[in-house]
Amino acid sequence: MAATRALLLVIVSMAALLGTALGASYTVGAPGGSWDLKTNYTRWASGVKLYAGDQLRFQYTVAEHNVVEVTKSGYDACNGSNNTVATYQTGNDTIPLAAAGSRYFICGVPGHCAAGMKLQVNVSSQQTPPPPPPPQQQQCRLRRGRWRCNRPAPPSSSASAAVGVDRSAVAWLKLAAVVAAGLVLLC
Repeated sequence: MAATRALLLVIVSMAALLGTALGASYTVGAPGGSWDLKTNYTRWASGVKLYAGDQLRFQYTVAEHNVVEVTKSGYDACNGSNNTVATYQTGNDTIPLAAAGSRYFICGVPGHCAAGMKLQVNVSSQQTPPPPPPPQQQQCRLRRGRWRCNRPAPPSSSASAAVGVDRSAVAWLKLAAVVAAGLVLLC
């Protein structure tokens, strides 16, 4: 009976974590800030590329702030009263970004949105690798009656490292960690 319960717990845990294992999680305002009046959210959002399956994490002091997901008109007017999609108030809210499109968040405390506590994010449908750089062409010029040509440099091995972490590999590592944790619970 105990083994059956443990197995059920593992299956439920894996199902709950599998959805989050496929995307990345971004703490809003990190690394230098959080959901507060000091962080520039336009600048933060411009440095983050979000994809369907990722999630946003809002961390804040519950007594001072909240998170209200609003429509575009609610975002533009800093008004969530008739434009609210969802309200979050735990101080550690994780919001899944299941589909591509624009999402809008404000702090519902009076005056905070107008003071800059608002965030617009654009979620892409899938991650596509950046296009490869164009090949360098050989350049030649006539110098002292002779043609001189330069040869293009061979591609560097660090070019693939600049693309970033393979998100599918990260997802598999997270899934492996969940499975390992489940096996530990069974033993």
